[in-house]
Amino acid sequence: MRSKLFVPGARPELFDKAMAGAADVLSFDLEDSVPEAGKAAARAQVAGFLSRPGVADSGRLLIVRSNGTDTPHFAADVTAVALPSVWLLNLPKVESVAQVHAAVASLERAEVANGVARPIGLLLNIETPCGLRMAPALAAAHPRVAGLQLGLGDLFAPHGIARTAANVHATLFALRMAAAEAGVFACDGAFPDVGDDDGFRAEARLAHTLGFIGKSCIHPRQVGLANEVFGASDAALDEACRIVAAAADAAAQGRGAFLFEGRMIDLPFLRRAEALLAGAARRAPAAS
Repeated sequence: MRSKLFVPGARPELFDKAMAGAADVLSFDLEDSVPEAGKAAARAQVAGFLSRPGVADSGRLLIVRSNGTDTPHFAADVTAVALPSVWLLNLPKVESVAQVHAAVASLERAEVANGVARPIGLLLNIETPCGLRMAPALAAAHPRVAGLQLGLGDLFAPHGIARTAANVHATLFALRMAAAEAGVFACDGAFPDVGDDDGFRAEARLAHTLGFIGKSCIHPRQVGLANEVFGASDAALDEACRIVAAAADAAAQGRGAFLFEGRMIDLPFLRRAEALLAGAARRAPAAS
């Protein structure tokens, strides 16, 4: 999930273009990008697109950001978009475990009604001081929680916090620790200046060093930047291959941990190498 492209739910003319693009994940938005009067129409447009033949089998990872659990739109959002093609429901501005449980209950009802066999996970947006403070509890609130996503704009701007490298690092680190404690992934949020490639890269690289799996993109031109920063290098893939091979040899000798080029490798390091190779395989072009 190197790149997650934001797709406004009120812009159906962009849906097919997004599907044909290079983003690893598409996130269809029913919240901030949709005016109040357009909520029902956007919901129907997104649900209709996600129900189209072939979408569920496209191999794309698809997310829908609903309106908040405290809004009059939430129940209808979940009923409409809890579909076989949807991987995660993205909850905005989450601040309490009760919100997570309410979302799970709504998903369970909608999945039964819509005949969805695979449970849909939750991606929680951390966008407020309370949400950041509660992040460890939110990440561990339910097995359906798959990841946490940071929203720096909403978190910083209302409180006069400058988007400096130091402030960004401190916030990213706090969120990453909360995700790590619960064993879920962390995804970096959007960078607002579409024309500032260097600024996007700088924030993405910082997130990458902290173990975030990817970054949100608000414009297709940012997708390539995110894929570049979060993509594995040839050297990293080669090392992962060698770690997996060394692990197989060690296992044949009854050893779960072993030395690899002067470093101790145990199960977490092996799983990371396997995940790196699996992600590269999923993104590799099909042989002609």
